[in-house]
Amino acid sequence: MNPRSKDKYTLVADVGGTNTRVALADGKTLLPQSIQKYQNSGFPGLETVLRQYIEDENAVECARACVAVAGPVRAGIGELTNLDWTIDKDLMARATGATKVAILNDMQAQGNALGHIDPDSISAVIDSRGDRPDAAKLVIGIGTGFNAATVYETEIGRLVPPSECGHANLPIRTEAELRLCQFVETAHGFPAIEDVLSGRGLERVYRWLGHEVGDEHELGAAAIMQAVAEETDPRAVDTVRQFVHILGTVAGNLSLIQLPLGGVYLAGGVARAMSPYLKDYGFLDAFHDKGRFAGFMKNFSVSVIEDDFAALTGCACHIATLP
Repeated sequence: MNPRSKDKYTLVADVGGTNTRVALADGKTLLPQSIQKYQNSGFPGLETVLRQYIEDENAVECARACVAVAGPVRAGIGELTNLDWTIDKDLMARATGATKVAILNDMQAQGNALGHIDPDSISAVIDSRGDRPDAAKLVIGIGTGFNAATVYETEIGRLVPPSECGHANLPIRTEAELRLCQFVETAHGFPAIEDVLSGRGLERVYRWLGHEVGDEHELGAAAIMQAVAEETDPRAVDTVRQFVHILGTVAGNLSLIQLPLGGVYLAGGVARAMSPYLKDYGFLDAFHDKGRFAGFMKNFSVSVIEDDFAALTGCACHIATLP
């Protein structure tokens, strides 16, 4: 017998390029004991993931469902950038039995989570002259891909517009960065931000640095980070240093565009992996390196969201505010 009250809970899911995290929420409160993670490679699509989760949760019945997808959402249809899945509201209603459903871009979900995350799960990288709680905030996601979203507090509630800024051109400041762009372009075409600032991008930077010295040895992202932690591979250290510097440049550019005087928040698995190295590997200098606006950049604080399930909280908060 199902021990959960019918129609009390919201089903929430965070669909990434590699894994899908699914959980239940009671209003805006995520139920940690209900969180499950599924590898996308084991399923043909999201519908089967959600059906599996409902079965795993003893056939729980939910009145609402909200999913965040790592890709653009248009006219209620989400398309994952790094996975051949398409998600629409009919699919969600069919899979969950929910009568109210919503689809968000994953950065929109992260933005909706701000203010509902345990403060202990947010670590400071750069302090500012004083955040304004009512001001715009910026969430930057670095994981399987790269994206960002701005969070606005309005008189009628929170607004988090979607974005696909990870597919804008990778910025070039030095001759070395130009060579990196040319290396990426030769292998993958148009060199976008996501082609470097992502998990697979980290691997490309490692390959490029090897290419620069005639060493074609490759490492995966996890192995690179392990080598940096253990100090066993100087090229891995140089890779992370280059990655952090470019991340600082891009985060600074986005901050000038969006003016997030309420703070900048880095999210995602790669952001969390980079967190211990941001201060020592040049993030602050690159973030502030904006010529005559270098002083103005001190108005923006930067933090890392250490909560791996923040997008699930954001989904719960978003759908709880819908009429």
